[in-house]
Amino acid sequence: MTAARTARGRGAGRPTLEEVAARAGVGRGTVSRVINGSPRVSDETRAAVEAAVAELGYVPNRAARALAANRTDAIALVVPEPEARFFAEPYFSDIVRGVGAALADTEMQLLLTLVGGDRERRRLAQYLASHRVDGVLLVSVHADDPLPDLLEQLGIPVVISGRRREDEPLASVDCDNYEGARAAVAHLAARGRRSIATITGPLDVYGARRRLDGYRAALAAAGLDELAAHGDFTEEGGRRAMTELLERAPHLDAVFAASDVMASGARQILREGGRRIPEDTALIGFDDSAIARHMDPPLTSVRQPTEEMGRAMAELLLTEITATEPARPSLMLPTELVVRASS
Repeated sequence: MTAARTARGRGAGRPTLEEVAARAGVGRGTVSRVINGSPRVSDETRAAVEAAVAELGYVPNRAARALAANRTDAIALVVPEPEARFFAEPYFSDIVRGVGAALADTEMQLLLTLVGGDRERRRLAQYLASHRVDGVLLVSVHADDPLPDLLEQLGIPVVISGRRREDEPLASVDCDNYEGARAAVAHLAARGRRSIATITGPLDVYGARRRLDGYRAALAAAGLDELAAHGDFTEEGGRRAMTELLERAPHLDAVFAASDVMASGARQILREGGRRIPEDTALIGFDDSAIARHMDPPLTSVRQPTEEMGRAMAELLLTEITATEPARPSLMLPTELVVRASS
């Protein structure tokens, strides 16, 4: 313990900003500017204040600093999906891991909120309207979701995972869904598959529509006909769509599913029908999650850098929070086809 700290006495409590100012021989405002990183302080003065802070053991009051800056030091990660889907899909946990990595060295607290219905949406709207967070990360946005427009009206910085449309006005991070799907289906065509079906994601999600566009582009390039059934990114949705496809086209010899989870459901139906993978029916998913690696046979899948997307979302949001004017950038990350035994 330094002599300065001993002199304050055992019961003196935490050192104050005024005590730091007195020790450094400057005003209280100057100490505040140094602590908050203002450039409007000379090197000599900064050194004196930092020495006083060290001698007294002064710790800035985070709550007071946040209040003075009109900040909460908290951001919300909002997932407008039911709890069952959040915990069933590896995509969401990878996003959370990436966001957490980006915030690890900051003072920001992360609040995770699942919005599975209208009641939760109304409660969240009230919470956000009270400006209890500095910004929002919005994941898995559907076309008719009112949350993005609400956040824009409230003036809360927001970054969304996946655009809602081509001309998305909000800051966003997405992967190249179109090219990922196109590469997957082109791979199947190059392997000699002639009846290539797809199980789509929900088409009120822009990324799912882009995967369908990529599928169609690859078929057109190969001179093949379209065969599509709609899914919902769930395992049960994959089973239902695969059952429908086999009833409509029992001769099909390949399936591109717009998620690994749906591919897992499709695989169950194919196996129940006595079809060998890939000898009778090749199968490809999208995400390259742990599900793909642990399936039998291991699943060919389109890798999207989900954890990197989460990290990029958080970094963009931190920039938006501190910006004088919102830049609202749009970031597109590449995908990669990972070929395994299922195709």
